[in-house]
Amino acid sequence: MFRIIVEADYALFTRPEMKTERVSYDVPTPSAMEGMLKSIFWKPAIRYVIDRIVVFNPIRFYTLKRNEVSDKILKGNVNKEMRGDGSAALYASACRSQRSSTILRDVKYGIEFHFEMTGIRSDEPGETDGKYAQIIERRLKNGQCKVWPCMGCREFAVKKFYPVDEFDLSSVDESLKGERDLGYMLYGLEYKDDIEKLKTDWNAKYFSDKADAVFYRPRMTDGVIEVQKYRRECKC
Repeated sequence: MFRIIVEADYALFTRPEMKTERVSYDVPTPSAMEGMLKSIFWKPAIRYVIDRIVVFNPIRFYTLKRNEVSDKILKGNVNKEMRGDGSAALYASACRSQRSSTILRDVKYGIEFHFEMTGIRSDEPGETDGKYAQIIERRLKNGQCKVWPCMGCREFAVKKFYPVDEFDLSSVDESLKGERDLGYMLYGLEYKDDIEKLKTDWNAKYFSDKADAVFYRPRMTDGVIEVQKYRRECKC
C-alpha cells in the first residue's frame, strides 16, 4: 500500500459528456490518477489500483481559452511513414481551433493505491512484486519519474509529489466537510486485450485499441472518496 500527496496549479479531468468545450469533474477520476502513476513508473507486469482519493484544497474552477488541434495523427499514417511511402505529419496551423476550458486550480490530492501483478512477464530475471514495490517506493521518495506526471491533460503538470505514511485529514478544507454525491463519473477504460496470449509472449501484438468506458457513482465524505468501496458497483 502506498500513499502520496500530489499538488498542481491546474488540473483538468474532462467530462466525456461535454462535446466541444472541456469541463472538468469536481475531483480526479481513478483512471487519471493511474495515468499519473504510470508516468512515474510502469511495466506491463503490473497494474495500478486506486483505493482512496483525498481532496485537501477547496474545489475552485477557472475558465480559459486554449488553442487545440481538431485532428489527430492516424495509426495508418504512422505505419506508412515507417515504411517510407507516406507521411504522418500534422500541421497545427491548418487544424487549429480555439476552445474554452473550465479547469480546476490550486489542487492538492492524497492518493492511496496498490499494484497487482498482471501475469505478463518479460525475460528479465527477478520479476516479483517485491522488486517493483522497491522501485516504486524509491522513485516516489526521490521524486523520479519516466516522464513528468500531469493532472489530466499534459499541459497541466504536477508541481510536486511525495510519499507520506498517513494522510493528515485535519488539513482538509472546511468547505469539503460533510457528504457530497459526485454523480456518475468515469472510472476508467476497460481495454479488450488478449491477456492470456500476452502472458506467454509479452512482446506479442495483442494490445487492443478498443475499450469500454466504465462509470461509477462515488460519494465524498469530508473530502475522502473510498474508491475501493465502489469498485464492484462500476457500470459500463
